Amino acid sequence: MQQQQPDPSPELTTWGVGPWKGEWPTEPRYDPQLLERGDSRNVIDRYRYWTMEAIVADLDEHRHPFHVAIENWQHDMNIGSIVRSANAFAADTVHIIGRRRWNKRGAMVTDRYQHVLYHPDVADFVSWARSENLPIVALDNVEGSVLIERFEMPRRCVLLFGQEGPGLSAEALTAADATVEISQFGSTRSINASAAAAVAMHAWIRQHATF
Repeated sequence: MQQQQPDPSPELTTWGVGPWKGEWPTEPRYDPQLLERGDSRNVIDRYRYWTMEAIVADLDEHRHPFHVAIENWQHDMNIGSIVRSANAFAADTVHIIGRRRWNKRGAMVTDRYQHVLYHPDVADFVSWARSENLPIVALDNVEGSVLIERFEMPRRCVLLFGQEGPGLSAEALTAADATVEISQFGSTRSINASAAAAVAMHAWIRQHATF
């Protein structure tokens, strides 16, 4: 039977926890440097003092079966925030279509814990999705789109998002198996791309996640 380990330092701060107090745990998932210096990372309490590799391995045990894909033709500043939301909702993988460079600052280093794949163009991404038998659910407020509040999300799917402003490319919309939009009630035609992505991911969570 595994011995009960002492609680970590109770001095919770904005930046995390201080050095581990008491006898150090011996499990390999713990990082000696973090135990010694404290853990200031933006991680949930469960992962305090864990190595990054251990956190990724644990996440891999319970990632959700939806993916997130983002067209990246204009170095969109929202991509980092979308990656951060994908991590928060335990998406399987984030797919970047187009340019490999994107603003990682908004991800708040969550990209280190999130699987990220790159596709040179829409055709390559669609080929991958078809090979994995994953329907593509596009998010864009275009003619013919279905209200996301009334849409039944496939359990296994890829949520596809476009750029702030222009939205999804015509090629991406044509390839999508379904196109959904978020109900809006104000004067603006669209909401921020990262906010819309978070809403869409949470729509999947509400329908399929177990609590």
